[in-house]
Amino acid sequence: MASRKEGTGSAATSSSSTTGAAGKGKGKGGSGDSAVKQVQIDGLVVLKIIKHYQEEGQGTEVVQGVLLGLVVEDRLEITNCFPFPQHTEDDADFDEVQYQMEMMRSLRHVNIDHLHVGWYQSTYYGSFVTRALLDSQFSYQHAIEESVVLIYDPIKTAQGSLSLKAYRLTPKLMEVCKEKDFSPEALKKGNITFEHMFEEVPIVIKNSHLINVLMWELEKKAAVADKHELLSLASSSHLGKTLQLLMDRVDEMSQDIVKYNTYMRNTSKQQQQKHQYQQRRQQENMQRQSRGEPPLPEEDLSKLFKPHQPPARMDSLLIAGQINTYCQNIKEFTAQNLGKLFMAQALQEYNS
Repeated sequence: MASRKEGTGSAATSSSSTTGAAGKGKGKGGSGDSAVKQVQIDGLVVLKIIKHYQEEGQGTEVVQGVLLGLVVEDRLEITNCFPFPQHTEDDADFDEVQYQMEMMRSLRHVNIDHLHVGWYQSTYYGSFVTRALLDSQFSYQHAIEESVVLIYDPIKTAQGSLSLKAYRLTPKLMEVCKEKDFSPEALKKGNITFEHMFEEVPIVIKNSHLINVLMWELEKKAAVADKHELLSLASSSHLGKTLQLLMDRVDEMSQDIVKYNTYMRNTSKQQQQKHQYQQRRQQENMQRQSRGEPPLPEEDLSKLFKPHQPPARMDSLLIAGQINTYCQNIKEFTAQNLGKLFMAQALQEYNS
């Protein structure tokens, strides 16, 4: 099991525990074969995820947890969650799968939804499109078809808007992951691009009527916040940090392209050598035939010219997907700043 510093590797180890709850979740929902078209989350679950990060997440530290709920027709209802405990690789006696089973058993005893429907993870400036997340979500979705992963961005949330998104692997990518063939030919045959890796599921946050009344009362009693900082024209460090991460991913993509171009050159060079060898062999057999000698025995060209192994293209797709995520974040951030700049320009022209 990977430690928290290694990212999302620990979630993949829980696939054995999710398998037991798969059939139950589908039976309770009554529509296990239908695709999930909406995720409904209780407000308490959102608060638990935020609280988990505030208590254990620091900087690039990733926090993770289990989502519990049920499936109703094409809607996945998430009614509860619990975090993965913070531990390191030195805790050799800790069994995370056993911990999850005990937690779900305890919740069942107090009549709380205990069916496994996915997992959640925090992210650092939107850096969540990784191979570890792909493997973990494949394990969950392979065991429980309706499973989702919730991505919580604490940095965006701290700026005033809740950033919580639900993702699933697309059916095309699920088929490729089942075959475990990430060669260029397999990805091309499956028509897999970085846009067809993850699908975002709409999220609806639901609260009870009593909680809505309580929030309304708290809003009336709360002091009026100073919202003038929302009109500040200065750009925060969020844009600069996102651009830096974007440049790092572009560098990785450039290095991956160099590796693939090297593979293509070596393959082309080997094909030329094989063709030249066959021509020399054919000429030599013609000369031997003219002298009345038997032709040379056939040789296995695959042993003489061992084919080069093509580089796996899944890492390139993940990098491209992460670059796309960074671009979307920059687009959202700059759209807000441009709006404020146009508003400031109009006010300045009006006053002059």
